[in-house]
This record gives sequence, C-alpha cells and structure tokens, in this order.
Amino acid sequence: MPQAPQQPPHRLRDYLFVGLQYLLPHHLLSALMFRITRSRLPWFKDLLIRQVIRLYRVEMSEAANPDPAAYSSFNDFFTRALATDARPLDRDPAAILCPADGTLSQAGVITDGRIFQAKGRDYSLLELLGGDAEWAERFASGSFATVYLSPRDYHRVHMPAPGALRRMLHVPGRLFSVNPATTRLVPRLFARNERVVSLFETEQGPLAVILVGAIFVASMDTVWAGSITPGPRDQVRCRDYGEDAATKLPRGAEMGRFNMGSTVILLFAKDRARWSDDLQPGGHLRMGERIGILDRG
Repeated sequence: MPQAPQQPPHRLRDYLFVGLQYLLPHHLLSALMFRITRSRLPWFKDLLIRQVIRLYRVEMSEAANPDPAAYSSFNDFFTRALATDARPLDRDPAAILCPADGTLSQAGVITDGRIFQAKGRDYSLLELLGGDAEWAERFASGSFATVYLSPRDYHRVHMPAPGALRRMLHVPGRLFSVNPATTRLVPRLFARNERVVSLFETEQGPLAVILVGAIFVASMDTVWAGSITPGPRDQVRCRDYGEDAATKLPRGAEMGRFNMGSTVILLFAKDRARWSDDLQPGGHLRMGERIGILDRG
C-alpha cells in the first residue's frame, strides 16, 4: 500500500494563498479565463504560449505539432495532442494504466466511505459522487488513486482500463486550486470543487474516472458529450447511457480533457485493484504507464 511521505510544514504564504481563494469569485474568474485562452489574436496567444513553455519548461518535442505558433489559441496549445509514440501503453492487459501525466497525490483504500486527501483531511465518497448512493455502495471499501496535473503536463485523460459508459454526472461546486498547498489546507477539497463523474462498467466491476475542476478551469470535455460548462449552482446534472447505446472505450483511449489543469480521481470496487509497490505520493507519472494490476478473479 502506498504510504504518504512526510508532509512539508505549512508556510504563511500557503495560508494566505488559500485564504484569498475563499474570497475570490471562482466562476467569474474562470469565465474570464475561458475567453482569454480562446483568443485567436496571433500576438496575444503566441505570447501566452511562449511564456508558459518558458516558465514550466514544457517539452514540446513530445507534441504531435511541436511548433508553438501553429496553435490557433492558448487553449488549443494547452490541450495539445502528443506524438503517437510519446506515451506507449503498458502491454499487460491486466495493468491499470495511469490516466494522465501528473503527480500522484494519494492512492489507497476507501475506508468507512471516506477517501484520504492529505494528512488530517479526508472526504466522503457519497459526496464525491454527487449523492449517488447506488454507485457509492458499489465502490464501498474499494480503491482510489488521485493524480494532480500541473500546467506543464499533457492535459488529455485516458482510460485506465476498458469500460462501457453507464452514467455521467456533472456536480456543481467551487473552483479552488488543487495544488499541493490547497490540498493540504482546504477540507473536503475534491468533494467541494465542480467535477464531472464518469461511471463505467468493466469486466472487473465498476470504474469511476472523475475530472475535478479548479480555479481558471471554465470547462471540461468528454469525448461523448463535448464541452461541459457550469450549469445551475445547486443542481447535479445526470445522464444515463443505456446498455445498447453505451459508449465503449478501450484501455488507453482518450475519454476527456481539461481546459486548464486540475485533478483526476480513479475509483475501483473492493478487491479489484492492487496498486504497484513503487507507487508513491509525490511521484511523477506518465499516461499509459502501469500504476497497478486488476484482479480478474
């Protein structure tokens, strides 16, 4: 079982950064960022792209199109495709694939309906799933993994295992940052932020791939529903996919993407996922690599 490393001490600037977020108009700022990142003014979008490449040391040689000026907008660059050989998939069909480039925040077992967030912090499985008690029961005592995507990472999300989509929920909420400092300090962070919950059936039981929004993330995309933007602030939007019309996606297939960075949470049923021994919080991950094994029992 992966063990959490020693947490760094909280710093005054972390408290100030988190405290400011409680006061900010999250959705207004995100709507503004939506417009900015889709500007097609050549000088403006090229400036933004160059600055992000420089500040975050983005590896453009991995991109399907390595020319920064070729992207029509900053968002087009941010959600860029990779070269076909940039992320080979683990060949073992029982391997759980990492769904995205990023850093492992936590991985472990869902205990008493609670998911570990950081030292002294956890949150409710039922709340994470937008109050869907039937699906929450199916993940009871199951396994979870949380992957944080930084601005330098590849921002498309892929299937960790083959699955058939059964339900999608868009859960309204806040848009706190999901960086490590905020994760340590904001209670129930991932159950408070806006999120898109995709629920699949697999040969090993249920699978959830949850895209968690964050500050400046004005929308998230799925390959079956396109761009999903905020709706009523207090209403969970649900769409079911019948068995005959279910969207079936193979392992490694793109299932969605973030328009700006955030976090992916995976959920598996009890005794269906065994995380790799070398999977450690804080470790950098690449999409397609093995992070665990599915129990086909």
